[in-house]
Amino acid sequence: MNSPLFIETIRLSDGVLSNLVYHDLRLNHTRKVFLNQSNVWELGRLIQVPKECQIGLYKCRVTYGLHVENIEFEIYQPRIIQRLRLINDDNIEYNFKYKNRTSLMALFEQRAEADDVVIVKKGLITDASYANIAFWDGSRWVTPDRPLLAGTRRAALIAEGVLVPQKIRAEDLSTFSSARLVNAMLDFQSTPLIEISNISY
Repeated sequence: MNSPLFIETIRLSDGVLSNLVYHDLRLNHTRKVFLNQSNVWELGRLIQVPKECQIGLYKCRVTYGLHVENIEFEIYQPRIIQRLRLINDDNIEYNFKYKNRTSLMALFEQRAEADDVVIVKKGLITDASYANIAFWDGSRWVTPDRPLLAGTRRAALIAEGVLVPQKIRAEDLSTFSSARLVNAMLDFQSTPLIEISNISY
């Protein structure tokens, strides 16, 4: 049986790869735990940025298993997210960044009139379909302490004290005023706010 493939999606801005420390940590943790590989990879050494990608904002996508399968670059255009729909799934698992996102996409297809979904697992808020999420409580940004996938940007923002992890139940949403999505490609401070009134079942 072939091992599954995994991905790292890295922000490339004007030729500079962002947050590599956290991408390296996650990639090597995945390789050790899932693939039983103990040698350390450094993405900064593995990725060669093409000349045509030296200016502007690009998404660098590294696909790997036991070996690096592919490295792709594409111009990044952020999605406009204004409305979110809560979707329950008590069985979903996505604790490694698998290339196969079938289970997540099946939930995304249930978004109806919303732009994306927020997955509720056993009563707790986890993630959107393609990003972690954070909520403003009037004094600080908090993020679910049990995400489906511990994102690299989320990890950096927690280390910097920008985000505080805590248990967030679906019924707690009314205690917040707004939300922001968090992923490797988004600049958290300038990411548009989503009003809590625009998040519902």
